[in-house]
Amino acid sequence: MELDLKSLWLTTGIANFGIGEVVMILVGGGLLYLAIARRFEPLLLVPIGFGAILSNVPVAGMAGPDGLLGYIYYVGIETGVFPMLIFLGLGALTDFGALIANPRTLLLGAAAQFGIFFTLMGALALNYLPGFDFSLQDAAAIGIIGGADGPTAIFLSSRLSPELMGAIAVAAYSYMALVPIIQPPIMKALTPVHERKVVMEQLRTVTPLEKILFPLMVLLITALLLPAALPLIGMITFGNLLRESGVVDRLSKTAQNELINIVTIFLGLGVGSKLQADSFLTVQTIGILLLGAIAFSVGTASGVLMGRIMYRVTGGAVNPLIGAAGVSAVPMAARVVNRVGLENNPHNFLLMHAMGPNVAGVLGSAVAAGLLLALLGGGG
Repeated sequence: MELDLKSLWLTTGIANFGIGEVVMILVGGGLLYLAIARRFEPLLLVPIGFGAILSNVPVAGMAGPDGLLGYIYYVGIETGVFPMLIFLGLGALTDFGALIANPRTLLLGAAAQFGIFFTLMGALALNYLPGFDFSLQDAAAIGIIGGADGPTAIFLSSRLSPELMGAIAVAAYSYMALVPIIQPPIMKALTPVHERKVVMEQLRTVTPLEKILFPLMVLLITALLLPAALPLIGMITFGNLLRESGVVDRLSKTAQNELINIVTIFLGLGVGSKLQADSFLTVQTIGILLLGAIAFSVGTASGVLMGRIMYRVTGGAVNPLIGAAGVSAVPMAARVVNRVGLENNPHNFLLMHAMGPNVAGVLGSAVAAGLLLALLGGGG
């Protein structure tokens, strides 16, 4: 009888909880608080936070190879399927009209990706400090945080550095949620008031034919020049073609709603499964969180500085604030640009102009991920 009671006791959570598991459950609770009380990226942080709690309950084995979260991770994230399906939904949700109407804003989206490569070098530089041992693949996966594109960060880290994916995903979505706090000070510090007051001309009307041809052209260029980026670019262009073709509304609406919502749930739970105490509570995680802030800040600054160059080249026709939207984070970054513009000029509506570099940033981060995969041999 005594033996049976002892065996029963050893199967309880109380007998098996360690300090690490308790801390990570509190971290999961913190993510839930940010999502529910502060409304920071709730669509992802709610399932990630709950997944973190489930994966750190001892004995249950939820995140193990035979657990539900383990299966979700293997089927959807390790294979890269979930991020690609998210891009399918994003394509169906995205109107590329602002980018088509003003294609030069593509340069702003490209400039904002500098944060990715700057942070890659920063991650390698951390290896000179005790406790850090980032490989080139690790550094590339960390750097993609600068693209402010959660699905891309998850996709690349699952291919190059799966053991760091939990920290990278949390950093990426946390800084995306903090866009309204992080970006405005950088934007104001890098631009004079008279440039922030610039009112841009109304965008031209884009024809339906242009919107149909755009995803096909992007797909063709990617296939010819950077096939490694095709998993993400292919899905976003397919989703966008569903939207713009006008003949498959049922498929387009499914991609925009049911599909992306279902995949978001599983993606968040799968990421949460990687927030286990033994792999998350390390000095490297602290480094990743710090590098993520640097990546996002540098990406914002790069976009704004490119905006200032375009302001001078065009004789003052471009408001440099729209460069901050090049970091992706659709559509929050564009909304922040619009808000800062209105603060300096109540007649300055920059939302549609900022959507050009904003959606260019989505394409840019996917291209950067493809480039890193091609260079580092992680592409399929």
